[in-house]
Amino acid sequence: MTAHARARRCPLFAETFDKAASTDDRSVSRPRAALHRAAPALALFAAARLTGMVVVALWAWHIGRSPRALLATSWDSKWYVGIAANGYGRTVYWPDGAVQSDLAFFPLYPGLIRAVTSVVPVTGGTAGLVLSWVAAGAAAWGVYAVVERLHGRRLATLTVLLWGLLPHAVVLSMAYTEPLLTAFAAWSLYALVTGRWLWAGALAGLAGLTRPNGIAVAAAVCAVAGCELWRRRGTKGGRAAVWAAAALAPAGWLGYVLWVGARKGDVLGGYFAVQSGWTSRFDLGLGSLKVIRSMVTAPTFFGFPMALVIAGVGVLLFALFVLDRPPLALLVYTGVLVLITVGGSGFFESKPRFLLPAFPLLLPLAAALTRARPRAAITVIAALAGLSFCYGTYLTVAPTAL
Repeated sequence: MTAHARARRCPLFAETFDKAASTDDRSVSRPRAALHRAAPALALFAAARLTGMVVVALWAWHIGRSPRALLATSWDSKWYVGIAANGYGRTVYWPDGAVQSDLAFFPLYPGLIRAVTSVVPVTGGTAGLVLSWVAAGAAAWGVYAVVERLHGRRLATLTVLLWGLLPHAVVLSMAYTEPLLTAFAAWSLYALVTGRWLWAGALAGLAGLTRPNGIAVAAAVCAVAGCELWRRRGTKGGRAAVWAAAALAPAGWLGYVLWVGARKGDVLGGYFAVQSGWTSRFDLGLGSLKVIRSMVTAPTFFGFPMALVIAGVGVLLFALFVLDRPPLALLVYTGVLVLITVGGSGFFESKPRFLLPAFPLLLPLAAALTRARPRAAITVIAALAGLSFCYGTYLTVAPTAL
């Protein structure tokens, strides 16, 4: 095995690359060349999502609804658009005692919506859609870049296609924050596996300003940085960038959580009190077990058992992913997302959406499809596409939260 091959099999640290590998990386990492390599995967992803939106639009027109309204102003999208237009301060009090504050929503996405609407004459919902579509494309490219770096073009292309055909991938076409989070996460992970410490930390910080589970990106950066600092113990050079990445990575998440706490009069607990008002808390899955028990004993909406199946498949895929001994960055990132999803209570029907940024979960399935016969692989992809388009359309009109 050549030195270059050994380096590519151990991509966590910049120092593992020899001079020849670094020169090669500089020649192939130019944006135009990288985009050219990713173009087939991005085209497949775009085709998948455009087809999904066409199906949603046809069904919306059939039932007398507006496709744009379904995609731009459903559920959480309304909160983001409201924050963009009016700032924070809205609280809804429900008859059952629940108190839902807009402080539960992280600020980067509504801030970007406000920036777009201030320079372009469009509504907040339309701005949110455009931002999500652009972010979804950037995320798909980032997913491709990470997987190509570790496993090659074929597996990378399949992973991007599968990500665009997940049963709940319709969220990638809506005014939600998952596309933006995945874009920051994927490119931060790519920066990690290529040794670009400052980029990894900065992008992780932005991910932490996007969604609560953006802390998973910071956890990955800090874990890899910790291993690198331990590896470099006793040396003087090259440590500053690693320390900077470890400091930047959690800054966005911590900054917003502490700001909400200060605003609520409880610096350390205020944000978590806000989340409790939405029934969202980390209880090691006890709340989820209660929901599962209620599904067994009483009729429920279709979205609940589907959420259980998708989350269960996600856990199984994570076990297979771990057995493949992935790089530390991907392992920590994916593990934290799975832990938050499985161990958290709240909107049980939203658990598949919380797993949407966990694209490394698709690597075992993509690897299996690369080994399968073409006819079998095409059959699986076609079945997944049918499920994605039909279930995604159902989610946009379902009476339960996404």
